[in-house]
Amino acid sequence: MSRAERHRKVKKKMSTGKKVGITIASILLLLVVAGAGYAVKVYLDVKGTANEMYEKPTREKSELRDAPVEINKKVPISVLLLGIDTGDLGRDEQGRSDTMMVATLNPEDGETTLLSIPRDTYTEIVGMGQNDKLNHAYAFGGADMAIASMENLLQIPIDYYVSVNMGGLKEVVDAVGGVNVDNTLDFSQDGTDFHTGNIHLNGEEALSFVRMRYEDPEGDYGRQERQRKVVMGIMKKAVSPSILTQYTEILSTLKDNVRTDLNWDQLMTLQKNYRDAFTVIEMDQMKGAGIMLDGISYQEISWEELTRVQTLLQEQLELK
Repeated sequence: MSRAERHRKVKKKMSTGKKVGITIASILLLLVVAGAGYAVKVYLDVKGTANEMYEKPTREKSELRDAPVEINKKVPISVLLLGIDTGDLGRDEQGRSDTMMVATLNPEDGETTLLSIPRDTYTEIVGMGQNDKLNHAYAFGGADMAIASMENLLQIPIDYYVSVNMGGLKEVVDAVGGVNVDNTLDFSQDGTDFHTGNIHLNGEEALSFVRMRYEDPEGDYGRQERQRKVVMGIMKKAVSPSILTQYTEILSTLKDNVRTDLNWDQLMTLQKNYRDAFTVIEMDQMKGAGIMLDGISYQEISWEELTRVQTLLQEQLELK
């Protein structure tokens, strides 16, 4: 099968703007509610949601680890965050990971690094024996192939993953009572005007805010920046005590849209040992240059940029 044929196989008519990296915010919402599980009903509701989100991993550890990570010992870990277009615009097929972020959590330093990776990154798709767009890995082989391809690209172990069906973005934003973002570009989208400055967005407005790309001088990178702003807006709401009054809506949204290989006990350990790391988040973006191959556009990552990103993440994970 040619590269163009593979591209057409996974290409669907879609609105790219809804593919927002809300995965880290979603898992933090669950951790916050879990940490407040002092009431029996709240505790059981949260645990039940976590059990419905859980997908048993197919491997004991990353091949880049000598032994499984022990989060009870507060070791640095990595989490692959995937925004899947399944559920977006009513889709129910496998979908693609149109938003990809890697979070490295270092509990001793009390810091998280959140790296965005261009979805069109031209790289090896592990298990397919060929190069293609990185976001096609999930379409071809689900979370396992996405993890293997990301590990191969970044040369770090991926310890856990969290995926979110992007159809749930509106519900997540509305469940937390809307989000505040700092907008740096005047534009209109879907009949809504977005002015510069600090603005408040409900769920529908958040979708429009991240949908726009072609009017942005930064193109898709500008769209990814707005995605990160929505992520941060959700996370700021997630750590607010007032969020507990809305926990039932939040749990319902998470149950329907989030999947992870973190089980209940691991989530509780993360809440206890890694919570401080969520309070300081360093944002980064891996950037490439546009290239055309067989009439298809890709993002090519330079050796210098790839080395920079690999070194950053390896240092955060305290790898030799």
